[in-house]
Amino acid sequence: MILINYLIVCLIFGTTFLAIKIGVDHAVPPFFSAGIRFLAAGAILFLWMVWRKKADFALLLRKEMLVTGGLLTFGTFSFLYWAEQYVTSGIAAVLSATGPLMILLMQMIVLRQKATRRAVLGIIIGFAGVMLLVLPNLTSVQDESRWVIGCAAILTGEVLYSIGALYTKRVTQSYAEVSPIALNAAQMIYGGLLLLILSGFTERVTAEDLLQPSALGSLLYLTVVGSMVGHSLFYWLVAKTNPVFPSTWLYVSPLIAMTIGVLFYGETAGWFAVLGGITIIAGTVLTNLDSLRQLFRRSARLTSGAAGGPGAVGQKVR
Repeated sequence: MILINYLIVCLIFGTTFLAIKIGVDHAVPPFFSAGIRFLAAGAILFLWMVWRKKADFALLLRKEMLVTGGLLTFGTFSFLYWAEQYVTSGIAAVLSATGPLMILLMQMIVLRQKATRRAVLGIIIGFAGVMLLVLPNLTSVQDESRWVIGCAAILTGEVLYSIGALYTKRVTQSYAEVSPIALNAAQMIYGGLLLLILSGFTERVTAEDLLQPSALGSLLYLTVVGSMVGHSLFYWLVAKTNPVFPSTWLYVSPLIAMTIGVLFYGETAGWFAVLGGITIIAGTVLTNLDSLRQLFRRSARLTSGAAGGPGAVGQKVR
């Protein structure tokens, strides 16, 4: 189940970069669009969990939800949405792939956690693949200053994302009795509210911009698929594994994002992009080789246990 959900997260998040690009290209204010997306998705999910009696409104009063929302949603996506006005969806996905590298470095430097040589080598190989995707695009930039600022903004967002991913692990441990979906919904509500507050101070929103078919389609896809489905699965993966493993979708997503951008939005990608994608996937597998082995062993034990009768099956349900 973990591997299946991980692949779904990779596919969903690989397509959201283009959906964001389509929205901002059609003059939708980036902060307002992001705020509506996360506030709507978070509110719907949270009310659904309350209705199922798996969450309580008191959860919204916890400061941890505000901090998590400020880091994971507001911090990451305010920079990403703004930057995609100036960089392509593929490049945005590529720069977002620095997340796992930053998480590993923070674990080693700040938390004093040891990493295996294989994991470090895998991160380096994955980051080299990211560079292979970036370098060919440097020569085709028309407005270099805005492009550089946009790239720097995405990297800044990834620093906040990395801090948020590590903090999320502590939150899920402290609230082990609360559904990860409810926790994710609560942090999206706060992140969405912060984005709308920022929009109120910096943007001018008109009904004409919001009612364009492309803008509405982008917002609907990002709200339902990107936020309600994708981020809930990501939050669940962090709770079930560790902050690094789910975050490696950021290594796979550039290949998906660039492919979709080329096929459906006229963005360009050459042989370096293909080579970079292969390198990224190789680095991802190497980084998580130990975790993947453990998951396969756990799946094998569960499969053999299921053959033992109803008692074994009951152990699989949580």
